[in-house]
Amino acid sequence: MLLSLDWLREFTPYEGTAQELADRLTMLGLEVDEVYDPFAEIRGVVVGHVLEREKHPEADKLSVCKVDVGGPELLTIVCGAPNVAAGQKVPVATVGTTLPGGLKIGKAKLRGVQSMGMICSERELALTEEHKGIMVLPDTSKPGVLFCESLELDSAIINVDLTPNRGDCLSILGLAREVAMAYGLPLKLPEVRLSEDMSERADSFWRIDIPEGELCPLYQARVIRGCTLGQSPDWLKYRLIAMGLRPINNVVDATNYVMLELGQPTHAFDEDLLKGGVIQVKRAINGSTVTTLDGQQRKLTADDLLIWDAERPVALAGVMGGAETEIHAGSSNVLLEAAVFRPGTVRKTARRLSLPSEAAYRMERGLDQKLSPFACDRVSALIAELTGGRVLAGMAKAEPKPWQKRVHTFRLSRAADLLGVELSSEFCRKTLTGLGCAVEIKDAAWQVESPSHRSDLEREVDLIEEVGRVYGLDRIPAVLPHVKKSLSEAPAETLSVRTGEFAFLTRIKKWGQGVGLREAINYSFVGHKDLDLLGLPKQGRIDVANPLTEEQNVMRTTVAPGLLQNLRTNVGQGDEGLRLFEAARVFLHDETSETSARERLRLGVLLHGRRFPGFPWPRDAQFDYPDIKGLVEHLLAFLGLPAPEVALGQTHAWLEPCVAITVQGRDIGVMGKLKPAVAEDYKARHAVWMAELDLEAIWSLSADLVPCFHQLPKFPASWRDMTLVAPLGFPVSDIMAALRASGQKLLEDVELVDEYKPKDASERNLTFRLTYRAAERTLTDQDVDKAHAGVGKHVTSACPVKFQAA
Repeated sequence: MLLSLDWLREFTPYEGTAQELADRLTMLGLEVDEVYDPFAEIRGVVVGHVLEREKHPEADKLSVCKVDVGGPELLTIVCGAPNVAAGQKVPVATVGTTLPGGLKIGKAKLRGVQSMGMICSERELALTEEHKGIMVLPDTSKPGVLFCESLELDSAIINVDLTPNRGDCLSILGLAREVAMAYGLPLKLPEVRLSEDMSERADSFWRIDIPEGELCPLYQARVIRGCTLGQSPDWLKYRLIAMGLRPINNVVDATNYVMLELGQPTHAFDEDLLKGGVIQVKRAINGSTVTTLDGQQRKLTADDLLIWDAERPVALAGVMGGAETEIHAGSSNVLLEAAVFRPGTVRKTARRLSLPSEAAYRMERGLDQKLSPFACDRVSALIAELTGGRVLAGMAKAEPKPWQKRVHTFRLSRAADLLGVELSSEFCRKTLTGLGCAVEIKDAAWQVESPSHRSDLEREVDLIEEVGRVYGLDRIPAVLPHVKKSLSEAPAETLSVRTGEFAFLTRIKKWGQGVGLREAINYSFVGHKDLDLLGLPKQGRIDVANPLTEEQNVMRTTVAPGLLQNLRTNVGQGDEGLRLFEAARVFLHDETSETSARERLRLGVLLHGRRFPGFPWPRDAQFDYPDIKGLVEHLLAFLGLPAPEVALGQTHAWLEPCVAITVQGRDIGVMGKLKPAVAEDYKARHAVWMAELDLEAIWSLSADLVPCFHQLPKFPASWRDMTLVAPLGFPVSDIMAALRASGQKLLEDVELVDEYKPKDASERNLTFRLTYRAAERTLTDQDVDKAHAGVGKHVTSACPVKFQAA
């Protein structure tokens, strides 16, 4: 939102600088992006008085002018504009002035006559596109005065970056409220000088019909007849330009001016082009079309809200008017609309049709329903003043849902608890009153009625937040939060969430980063389509009540959709090797819960593509099952848990093959290869290996572990390799378990270091590296050989394996 400092001072007597105000607004929570001068490029232009104008001796289309610019001497300026004449007051760029576009004015000889400056048109001053002649100023303008000062052009603009909940500040009035409250200044509304023609009433000609009141709580229309369309006066044109809008004509400019001033969008129809004496606010017919003011034909759905006359749609409610009833040069009678539409409906239509507009931007953030009639009168009076029209008495109006007041409790004790500082009751009362609230003090619990323009004040904490930001967040002392003296004083569930869960998730994320995975953070909302692609049943899904988009209309029951969407995005960007993990909550249907939902912490891991992109390994070195399995084993070891047990050949919705993972007899998750059909849907170029683990199950298994110290070894280790021939389908984990369970006390570690699969064979060769060490001495070869033989004897008897033939 752009805030003109000069316009602000028409609402409240602020006397500071623009930068001081910008700093104060930022501390109030209204972040300022920049402060700038909208007319900085023409500040050097001055007012000139053309005293003489003669025809150029060498050019028929040029004039030689003698111009008084307030200096000791007259300037000779050669001008090519056909409308230049003696006696005019004009803008003059003197020698040395730089105009918009970087044009620097210097001395120039034109057809033999020295020119000492330039008389400017509006386009040369970057005001409008008018360039048929020079700009002629009012006769009251004084020579030598700066052009911008002569026309009282706005001197400073503050660009305020508002959060979506502060729609009340999308106007000069809204920001003036904040300034007046912050500085303790009075606030005044613009004066409305509305003179009505009592011989005719607007509601005698027009009726408002709203079948669904929740879509349009208020619609009102005034009628202004006998209007003469034309250009707006300079003060209005240049103020709109300073605020970033293009002047169009005096009727449309009046609607835009009041929208910026009060925050209420209005729309002017050509009354003569409307039919049937009725204005209807109702939904579109699915598949129908309407042509908007930009000349585009828009295809509509039943979710779009339209303004209709008796026969056809004439506007997209709250978004843009229709081309068939727009104001044009020949219009003389105006029907002015001022309405309040449901924000969500306007937002959906504007987004779907890619039709951002200043009106929709305000509508979708909520309007002040109580201010709307005042704004309608303000625009009507301004149109009548600018066009010479007459305003018919009264207005056509329908208000199916009148504004309901909202009263909240406010407690000083609660404010002190949340803010960490005790504020006086007088300060809180003045602040709330300054916000526009009505305050009734009843002992400890005040009753506070929030104003109609602050739809974001819904609870006591919202009022406390307002008091805190006005007091100044920078003034609140920084103190450490209160901590219980002993853990036993805190509820068990509090300890679980605040200490255990956070610390556990932190360890999981550190593990992921440590093994070279990239953390993904995705929305908890996914689309039904995503879950359908994974083959998950529709039963048990938890729908989102008011989804922003169709892609986010259900709570996720697995972290897989988010990771797979990350896969699609990164593959599209040419990522050859993708290693992702996400630790997050999923939401499962649970009838026993009060909310019918149960949250679980899950860890998802995804591997795709080349194992070492950018390194000189062969291009076919792709991620495989050992990679995903190794990560799971590494995680469990990192947490101090034993190696997992795996069950092959599991049936799974989106993994095939799939392996179930258990630790100490408890299911903790699955891992496997993404089904080819699903991988294709997500544009995968290689095999996708995934794991999804139940972090709460893992957490409970690791919760009872007590860290133990093992003395660092003092003596060297010895290694022996053992190559075993095993059936293809026999799990390596079973062989490693048998090796570890051999009973040899000197055996310290077992590691699989190589695998060889002969072509078309039913067996494979597995090479294990066994580490032997004694705590009290250095081992001899005889010690190691004896232990190694014992291990081999045990494993060949416990598993269907044999030693590789020599």
